[in-house]
Amino acid sequence: MGSGIIEGRMTAAPDGEVTVFLIGMRINAFRHPRSWWPVLRAMPRMLKELSRDGESGLLGYRLLFGGPRVIYSVQYWVSPEKLLAYASSPEGAHRPAWAEFNRRARAGRGRVGVWHETYVVPAGAHEAVYVDMPPFGLGAATEVVPVGRRGEAAAARLSLGERRG
Repeated sequence: MGSGIIEGRMTAAPDGEVTVFLIGMRINAFRHPRSWWPVLRAMPRMLKELSRDGESGLLGYRLLFGGPRVIYSVQYWVSPEKLLAYASSPEGAHRPAWAEFNRRARAGRGRVGVWHETYVVPAGAHEAVYVDMPPFGLGAATEVVPVGRRGEAAAARLSLGERRG
């Protein structure tokens, strides 16, 4: 098939718990790029820094557009502790970017918004199917295996029987 496509029905197979972190920005005033351009530029810089550091805890990510005003990243981390360690580290790119955002946000009076959501997903409490796809999402961040290894039905992959039993 080409383009890295894996034929058939595959599923994600992370080793244990995974932390999903969504973070993004919303451009509230397009005519004021001095307010939002630095925010837009900061995320790729941080993701590059994290990707180069094998100990950072970042498993993988994808940058996405949620319409003309919203840009966000879906990130997969080995643990919430690793995510929080990066966010609070004085050595990384995050702290200076966050300080700069706060300075510009005060001056820009609502011209750009930021948001984040964090989900800690226990082992077996996730379900994914990729059909004739290249590695994507959680599967790209961890690994993909044939669906049958984790169960043919979504309920089996979510370990619902084990939790109800």
